[in-house]
Formats: sequence, C-alpha cells, structure tokens
Amino acid sequence: MLEIERKFLVNSTDFKGQSFKNTQIIQGFLNSHKERTVRVRIREGKGYLTIKGLSTSNGLSRFEWEKEISKKEAETLLLLCEEGVIDKIRYEVKIDHLIFEVDEFFGANEGLIIAEIELNTEDQKFTKPAWLGDEVTGQIKYYNSQLSKLPFTSWSK
Repeated sequence: MLEIERKFLVNSTDFKGQSFKNTQIIQGFLNSHKERTVRVRIREGKGYLTIKGLSTSNGLSRFEWEKEISKKEAETLLLLCEEGVIDKIRYEVKIDHLIFEVDEFFGANEGLIIAEIELNTEDQKFTKPAWLGDEVTGQIKYYNSQLSKLPFTSWSK
C-alpha cells in the first residue's frame, strides 16, 4: 500500500500516438488536507474511493489505499465533495516494462498535461521518452487535490 511515483510535465502530445489505452476520469475530494486526502473517482463505469497519506519529504512515496465502489455510490459521494471536480483523460503509454499514465486536464485545468510513473523503488531507473518534460515530483501544486482548489488556468503565467 506504499505508492512510489514520479511526476513530470509533458512537452508535446506525441504520447497520444504511443498510448495503448485512454480513459476519462472524473474525481472529487471529500478531504484534501495535506496529511491525508480522500478521493472519489469514476473511471470506466466504476467508482473508487481512495485514501492517500502524507508524502515523504522528497515527494516520491506515500500511503495509498483504494476500494472499488459502485458508480452510483461514487456519483452520490461526488455531490458531497469539496468544490473543484477534476475532469481528465488518462492515456497509458508503455515504455520498456513500465507504464506512464499521462493525464490531459480539462475545464479549469485545461492546458495542463502531467505524466506519472509508478516505481517499485525510489531509485528505480526508467527510460524517459522525448515528450517528458520537467520533473514536478513533490511539488504540491501539481497534486490533483490542489488542482481542484487552485486550478491551472488561475496560475500566473
């Protein structure tokens, strides 16, 4: 239940041609406290409830627990969420033996594209595709829970 993940900005849409799957995700946060988040998500006709703990100081690891719930339960819980629902399409791209999850955001976060890769260890090596930009691991403003409160389109350019 320990999640080890690195996040990157994406500098082109070339990943779309490399993706083997894409899925719309709608999610909201019942709690977006920095020490814990409780997320409700609808993806592929199913609902999910996820609890994430505080990130380590380098932002690479944190506790994560997820449980599948019905779509109807998720829709009901979304009505109770804090303001700022996230709408995005997730593209899955396999590079070597690992999968990059690339999120293209819409609505108040239109224009933001973030790639994440889950690793087995914090120092695990991986191939970086050409479309991968600057690393933003540990930068709180790129967490979905924060994007729901302070969306990308409101940032100063």
